[in-house]
Amino acid sequence: MLKRILALFFMSFLAATSSIAAETPSAVPGVEIVDVAKAKDLIAKGIKYYDVRVPSDFAEGTIKGAVSLPYTNGSANAPDFDASKDVWVVAKLPADKATPILIFGNGPSGWRHYKASVLAAKAGYKTVYWLRAGVDGWKAAGNKLE
Repeated sequence: MLKRILALFFMSFLAATSSIAAETPSAVPGVEIVDVAKAKDLIAKGIKYYDVRVPSDFAEGTIKGAVSLPYTNGSANAPDFDASKDVWVVAKLPADKATPILIFGNGPSGWRHYKASVLAAKAGYKTVYWLRAGVDGWKAAGNKLE
């Protein structure tokens, strides 16, 4: 009986911790979260937009015209992540930090684009948009990838 209780506790703990880390935060200081419609509007107006997924995901399909700027995730998937454990080349963003940028990844559970958005804002970019729904949301809205 004790083994069964411990097993249930352990499985509940795993489920709880995985659900905590499953979704990225729904707000980021200094970053505007946009939906697919707003992202499409920004893209139509000429915003620079960056796909931070791994190169193999990018090669499988991305939003037409996106720049691949992969984020290598080494830190915990948590709002207070340690960026020193990650690799992302902020210097590849526009030199003019007043240039609006849009960042996206896979979807709401993808931490790379959350972290990239945080780092872009911390680097001083004035207008950072984050397509939290990512490529998953883009496709779910009936849009194609290139």
